[in-house]
Amino acid sequence: MAWTLNGDERVLVRDGPHALTSRAVTTEAGCAKGVLHRHFADFDAFLAELVLDRIAAMDIQSAALRESAGTGAVADNLTDALITVFQSVAVAIVALITFRDDLRARLRQVRPAVGVPVLTEAVAMIAAYLTAERDLGRIAADDADVETLARTLIGAGHLLFADRNGPTPDREAVRNMVTTVLAGAW
Repeated sequence: MAWTLNGDERVLVRDGPHALTSRAVTTEAGCAKGVLHRHFADFDAFLAELVLDRIAAMDIQSAALRESAGTGAVADNLTDALITVFQSVAVAIVALITFRDDLRARLRQVRPAVGVPVLTEAVAMIAAYLTAERDLGRIAADDADVETLARTLIGAGHLLFADRNGPTPDREAVRNMVTTVLAGAW
């Protein structure tokens, strides 16, 4: 089903979550609408699969970020991670999850974690990395509440990238946000 997942990503990023319909996805993928419904119980089941697929991709990114602990500059590693998260389809997926109640309910059945799916996993990824860096002594052990720092970084990152129609923030803007948030953790 990768062909349809790519089709929905293209529609989602290009036209926004309001334009994401089964017809738009199948048209983008170049197939009949019925093909989608043969593989999924309904459109929300299809969308849940999209979100779970992106969460799985984030798990891979999380492992790579944790492995980078102790190498490079902490701010640079976090800047790269945030750019990777938010330049992907993640910002559009968050909007999709926010306005589709049935999708959110279906995702909670599969992943009962508190918070917005995708953002919750992004917070966990950043928190795991910050914990590893704290354990290595690269951020202050006593002053670093990694959960709060992770939530703040993800929230601020989301705000930087949330405008689909505006310019994408440059690396320096993201790094400035990271160093500002982490100012008390050094």
